[in-house]
Amino acid sequence: MTRTASARLAIIGGGPAGLMAAEAACAAGVAVDLYDAKGSVGRKLLLAGKGGLNLTHGEPRARFVERYGARREAVARWLDAFDADALRDWARGLGVETFVGSSGRVFPVGLKAAPLLRRWLRRLRESGVAFHVHHRWLGWSGDALHFATPQGERVVAADAVILALGGASWPQLGSDAAWVAPLRQAGVDLAPLQPANCGFELAWSEHLSGRFAGAPLKPVVAHWVDRRGVACSRQGEFVLSVYGIEGSLIYAIGAELREQIRERGEALLQLDLVPGHGEAALAERLAAPRGRHSIGDWLRRRAGLDAAKCALVFELTDKAVLADPPALAARLKALPLRLRAPRPVAEAISTAGGVRLEALDEALMLRARAGVFCAGEMLDWEAPTGGYLLTACFASGLLAGRGAARWLGA
Repeated sequence: MTRTASARLAIIGGGPAGLMAAEAACAAGVAVDLYDAKGSVGRKLLLAGKGGLNLTHGEPRARFVERYGARREAVARWLDAFDADALRDWARGLGVETFVGSSGRVFPVGLKAAPLLRRWLRRLRESGVAFHVHHRWLGWSGDALHFATPQGERVVAADAVILALGGASWPQLGSDAAWVAPLRQAGVDLAPLQPANCGFELAWSEHLSGRFAGAPLKPVVAHWVDRRGVACSRQGEFVLSVYGIEGSLIYAIGAELREQIRERGEALLQLDLVPGHGEAALAERLAAPRGRHSIGDWLRRRAGLDAAKCALVFELTDKAVLADPPALAARLKALPLRLRAPRPVAEAISTAGGVRLEALDEALMLRARAGVFCAGEMLDWEAPTGGYLLTACFASGLLAGRGAARWLGA
C-alpha cells in the first residue's frame, strides 16, 4: 500500500468494528469506502438486538478486563481508548440513552438495535462514508483489492485497508471466514478458528431430549477443575437442549471446557442442583418417610427440584443411589456431566482464534503487510456474552481507524 495526497481508506466488513473504524478514520479527515458482502450492513448487530441489544456491561473495570482471559492485557489497551463508559457516551451522542439492567448488563432504552443502527448509518453517510454492498472480498490482485459483485469481479485500488470481516459464526449473516485463505497466503499468522459462546454435547436419552429440550436449569452451581489443577465454581443458569447444554453459565466457562475437551477428549462438570441446601441437611430431609410419594414428587417436595432438574437426576443416577438418601444428597450436590464436544462454530454466538495479536503492531496493522489493519472478531481473542464482545469490537475498530488515519498521514 502507498500513501497519496488524496488518500482513500477501504474498510471491508460492515459490522460494529468496521463501522466504528469508518467513523474514527472519517473524523480524522480520511476518505472512507466501506465494502460488505451482504446487501446491507450491521446484520449481526440487528440479530443481537432481537432479544435486547446488550451493548456493554456495568461492572468495575478490573473485573470487566478479566473477562477477556488470556488476551486481557491486550484488550485492556483497546479499552483504554474506548471502554464501557465511552460506549455509553457514544450511544448518547446518537440520541440513544442506555440503562444498566439488574444483571449489570447495559442496554439501550427501548432495547432494540435498529434505532441505534439507523442513526449511526445516517451520521456516517452525512460524514462522507461511501457504502458499497454486495462486494465479497476475494483477496488481493497485486496491491489492489479483488471483489466479487453481482456485475462481475472488480479490482479496487486503496491507499490503506481495514479488514473487519468477523469470525466464522452465523455465516448466513456474512461472517464466513472466507478471509482465512488470502491472509494465510499473505503470510499472516492465524490461530485456528474455534466456537466460542456455544453449547456442548452430551448423550441424552430420547426421553430427556424430547421432553425437556429448552428447559432452564436455575439456579445451579457448576464445579470443575481447570487445566492447572485449580478447583473452580460459578453460579448461574443454563438450558437443556436436544444435543446437550447451552446458556449463559456454560458460555462464561466455555473456553476452559473447550480446551479441556481438546486436550483430554472430554470435560467434567459437577452440578450443585440445590445450592441453598447443605449436603447433610439435604440427606436428613430426604431420609424422612416417603410414604406413597414417588421419588420425583419427593425430590420436588424435600429438595425443591423442578421437573427439569428431576429429569436430569433420573437421567444420570442409578436406582441404588436414588434409594439411598445420603448418596442421593451427595449426587444432588455434585451431579456429573461429561461434555463430549462443543457445537460447530457455525452455530456459535462468536469465534475464538483468528489473526494472532502478535501478527499486529499496536495500531492493529499487519506486520506482514503494511497499510492493512484488522479489527473485531477476526482477531484472536474471545469473551463471554454480557456486552464484552461488542465493547471490544467497537474498541478495536476505533483503534484500527485511528491507526490507518495516522499511517495515511491524515
